[in-house]
Amino acid sequence: MATVILVRHGRTTANASGMLAGRMPGVKLDATGQKQAARAGERMKDLPVHAIVSSPLERCRQTAKAIMGAQSPPLTLVTEKGITECDYGEWQGRQLRDLAKEKLWSTVQSQPSAAEFPGGESLAAMQARAVAAVRRHDAAVEAAHGAGAVWVAVSHGDIIKSVLADALGMHLDLFQRINIDPASISIVRYTGTRPYVLATNTHSGDLSWLAQKPARKARTGKRAATAPDAGAAVGGGAGPSVAS
Repeated sequence: MATVILVRHGRTTANASGMLAGRMPGVKLDATGQKQAARAGERMKDLPVHAIVSSPLERCRQTAKAIMGAQSPPLTLVTEKGITECDYGEWQGRQLRDLAKEKLWSTVQSQPSAAEFPGGESLAAMQARAVAAVRRHDAAVEAAHGAGAVWVAVSHGDIIKSVLADALGMHLDLFQRINIDPASISIVRYTGTRPYVLATNTHSGDLSWLAQKPARKARTGKRAATAPDAGAAVGGGAGPSVAS
């Protein structure tokens, strides 16, 4: 049961101008995005991160490097095509205000499972390859570092929304109900029973509590019922320990 911290890249010049950048090269973080990425790294500086995986696109690699800079010892950046941006095809590079006039826009909003971008990929295919990539890396991190190991995936808004929808057991048609801001942090812990969504779209707060082992022992010596692999705690459980 490893834990993945899903980080959206910081704000870019395309975000600020209302353009759908897609997979266009040369889209970089603007000054605000650089500060956001540094803030994300600061939140994780006291958390042992075992791996960092990034979309190959430059804005994600910039964000990942800011996070890596706050870690000690230093990590090696791994890129993963499975969590790269959706292929928006002919929509790429266009203004969102213009795309909102397209017939396909309403499908993307209300029935994304049926949406396929002209000359690009479908949102269903995007979700399938993103979820598969995240689960594959999660299993590898657990195998290498044990239960409770934490790793980071730096990706894009629609990618993270689709991964969270899968973890929440939501149909893809509902994924537009999830909001993922630039440089926000969401957290999923995968177990043999189910995924547990620990946080979504957060902007502040220390994350060192994630270093606590997810499986705890009761005084009887048996595994406590609040451990994620033992099922969800009825009533919500006690949560992570708070340092005095």
